[in-house]
Amino acid sequence: MFSPSTPRSEKTTMAKTNTIRDSSIESSALEDSTLKNSALENSTLENTATATAWQSRLAQLWAWIVNHPKSIAAAILVISMLLFLTLNVNGHWDFALPLRGKKLLALMVVGYAIGVSTLLFQTLTHNPILTPSLLGFDSLYILLQSLLVFFLGAISFTSIDPLAKFTLEIVLMFGASLLLFKLLFSKSSQDLTRLILVGVIFGVLFRSLSTLIARLINPDDFVIVQSSSYAQFNTVNPQLLGISLVICLMSAVFIWRWRYQCDVLMLGKSQAINLGIHYQRLAFGLLTVIAILVATATALVGPVTFFGLLVCALTNRIARHMYHSERLILVSLVAMICLVLGQTIFEQVLGMAGVLSVVIELAGGLVFLLLIFTTQRR
Repeated sequence: MFSPSTPRSEKTTMAKTNTIRDSSIESSALEDSTLKNSALENSTLENTATATAWQSRLAQLWAWIVNHPKSIAAAILVISMLLFLTLNVNGHWDFALPLRGKKLLALMVVGYAIGVSTLLFQTLTHNPILTPSLLGFDSLYILLQSLLVFFLGAISFTSIDPLAKFTLEIVLMFGASLLLFKLLFSKSSQDLTRLILVGVIFGVLFRSLSTLIARLINPDDFVIVQSSSYAQFNTVNPQLLGISLVICLMSAVFIWRWRYQCDVLMLGKSQAINLGIHYQRLAFGLLTVIAILVATATALVGPVTFFGLLVCALTNRIARHMYHSERLILVSLVAMICLVLGQTIFEQVLGMAGVLSVVIELAGGLVFLLLIFTTQRR
């Protein structure tokens, strides 16, 4: 009744069924793996697109920052000013704001005076490693402090009227520099290199005389002289701000009128004369403004040798071009940021654990050595 080939056919049918099942399983596994691979590829493409979008945004942001250094510097300065005025006030606004406001104004005045004077001096000398301190302003200031302490004594020196002392320091430093300019920068002799060398020699002379006086005075009085030999950014006298501010504003008017002539002056003395620049008059005017600004800043806070070199190096690094219409503003902003933000850190964060002028001199000295080595390699 039953065919003998029936079990064999059933086995064949089952084998075919298993084969079909296995193939369907393999096809579904292949489909799953294909879907997973496509999902991974899509996620990879999405991640790549997202990373590319972020990179393009960062590139656009960086390009905007590079193309707008003055805006970035102004924003950083505003943030530094707000931190300086509001950090750790603890509700004592009526006491903190007037005190910090006067100190903030003094820091900004000093930053403008030192930064702009150094930039103009480097334009006039065509050398990025020179500062107005080479003319002996700092040494003359220290010599004046030593002489006052030697003849008046420490008690009388500390009781001198700040306005009278400030006026005396400005008149003496500006008078000495004006006499030096008249003797060595006349119509018959316009050798700027000899002017700088004579300034360096006078600086060494003034420093040697200060050392001699320091050995003759009382050791207690020597402490007063030594404290006056370093810039004091945290003990600025508010009574002197009015005169300093007026001097800086008046100098800014003249400097801004000379900005295009300074651009031509960077081409060299011969090229500037050929292009119609009255070199002797412009150089003497620039030297006069430089002397006034350096004398004002030194009489207000004390001698700062390398600060101008530091801020000018930073300005030349971030400036888009060498036009004075941009660099004059940018060097003022950079100098103000360094002083305001640095004083904020030392006063409010470090609790006056250090002195800002020492850090500035250290950083400026390192920049000076770096510029010398870079110039030698070139």
